[in-house]
Amino acid sequence: MSSLEDRDVGVAAAPGSSSAGLGVGAVGAAAEAVAGVAAMQEEVGIRREGPEPDPDEPPKKRVKIPEGESGKLEERLYSVLCCTVCLDLPKASVYQCTNGHLMCAGCFIHLLADSRLKEEQATCPNCRCEISKNLCCRNLAVEKAVSELPTECTFCLKQFPRSSLERHQKEECQDRVTQCKYKRIGCPWQGPFHELPAHEGECSHPTKTGTELMGILGEMDQNHHRDMQLYNSIFSLLCYEKIGFTEVQFRPYRTDDFITRLYYETPRFTVLNQTWVLKARVNDSERNPNLSCKRTLSFQLILKSKVNSALECSFLLLKGPYDDVRIKPVIHHHSFSNDANETDYVPLPISDSVECNKLLAAKNINLRLFIFQVQK
Repeated sequence: MSSLEDRDVGVAAAPGSSSAGLGVGAVGAAAEAVAGVAAMQEEVGIRREGPEPDPDEPPKKRVKIPEGESGKLEERLYSVLCCTVCLDLPKASVYQCTNGHLMCAGCFIHLLADSRLKEEQATCPNCRCEISKNLCCRNLAVEKAVSELPTECTFCLKQFPRSSLERHQKEECQDRVTQCKYKRIGCPWQGPFHELPAHEGECSHPTKTGTELMGILGEMDQNHHRDMQLYNSIFSLLCYEKIGFTEVQFRPYRTDDFITRLYYETPRFTVLNQTWVLKARVNDSERNPNLSCKRTLSFQLILKSKVNSALECSFLLLKGPYDDVRIKPVIHHHSFSNDANETDYVPLPISDSVECNKLLAAKNINLRLFIFQVQK
């Protein structure tokens, strides 16, 4: 026992021996290493912002920037290239005033028509400078830029350049509205194009009886008969011995009333050795036609010459050789005499108010008049 105690005391009391020195050095080195690692971990922990990312965690979403701060390029271009009147992107021609403000063709024509009805000078709604067909010009760069902007198909809701949208909706879109090929025999079906083959395979109209088909064809024949009757009447008039035609120019004037009204009148012209005048009015002389969305023109033919006997005539107006207005021919008849030298006002057969605005916006209205004298 004493020897063991002496040995332990010897070990403890002999710090200078080699074995004791090796053990203390290894422990100290290990302690220093541990302390160094701990210090490094603390330093890295201070520098690191938050915990280590999990490699299996999905990537974080980007913070969405409000549209008011950035917004898409197309949306910003919409506000730059839109019409200053209707605030919509132009669909066809684009006009600009002398200060560069843009107007679509429809609004430009409407402004000119309104100014004609109000007997005022048309002005730009932005800067109030004067506008007219001579002062304003088309902006081809804006027209090209607008045609390349994306727009949504109303059927499939996909985005396409405006320049190719019309062709896509008429020929390519699988969701475009189409009709059954048996529509002519009464099938009322309408639906998306991709469902057309399935419908036509199940359509019951090809199996209709002859009696049912005869009723449908009867209605078609009536419509065709009305069109043919008009053409046959024109061909019959062209066989008359005395036929006259001339180019007429309606010029705008104002009445002498307290509330002036716009009307049109042509200079005197000679047809079939007689002197004539044409007059026209807007919305049958409505008090404020500029406040109405629906606009029409009506006209009357006036014989200015004196005649010895009644002059029975047929007449019709057609569009002039240099105008693009669409007029459906309508034949009118009147027996002219010294007491009945004026016809009633009859509608000018234009398709809609858009065509009427085109005529009102023009400086003059140029048409072609045909007069056929009925032989007794």
